[in-house]
Amino acid sequence: MKAVILAGGLGNRLKPLTDNIPKPLLPIGEKSILEIQIKRLYGQGFSKIFVATYYKADYVESFIGDGRRHGLEITFSKEKTPLGTCGPLSLLRKELNEPFILMNGDILTTIDFQKLYRFGLDQSSDLTVVTKKIRTPFNFGSVTAKDNLIVDIEEKPDLELEILAGIYFLKPAILEHIPDGKYFGIDNLIKKLLAGSLPVSRYLMKEYWLDIGSMDSYNEAQEAYEEHFKEKR
Repeated sequence: MKAVILAGGLGNRLKPLTDNIPKPLLPIGEKSILEIQIKRLYGQGFSKIFVATYYKADYVESFIGDGRRHGLEITFSKEKTPLGTCGPLSLLRKELNEPFILMNGDILTTIDFQKLYRFGLDQSSDLTVVTKKIRTPFNFGSVTAKDNLIVDIEEKPDLELEILAGIYFLKPAILEHIPDGKYFGIDNLIKKLLAGSLPVSRYLMKEYWLDIGSMDSYNEAQEAYEEHFKEKR
């Protein structure tokens, strides 16, 4: 099985940490984010992993290596200009000749990749989007009214949102919808498919998930490593 990890982001929200170290290589416990992702994919049967790079691409490649010492094959693609979350796939058209997993390089998760892969294979669509339900604080009191009378009030309720988890299952036919050498995001792809009345499947994950996009979430990741990702000895 094949997987693509998007590891080319600038990591602006994690400056100054990312001034010298690309975000996917920031340390989480004893490993980098990217190493944790690769290890989980490999442990679930993925033998060929493509790493899409842009910012400090040579640094990422020299740090990770070709994977041989771990018994898998790691190939790097290098963007000359940022291509977004789908554009990098246009550089890998020949290699992505079978269904594959695509994921952002700043995510920690215990998702069952094999279960997602099997689910995606069973769908009639060429794209399966992984979603996650999260609860986020709402800083205002919520009012329910009928005509000019208040009938209920809830003080600062939490909102439950279903979000894109930055993980996707794709079949090779999806590459026909991705332009060559242009910035093209997953949002552009989804909207293009929907506009063409093409199906997009949804996989609601239940497992642990964290997007490392801020200093607060980076600190949370250090705690998550001890609970979910540290190797047992």
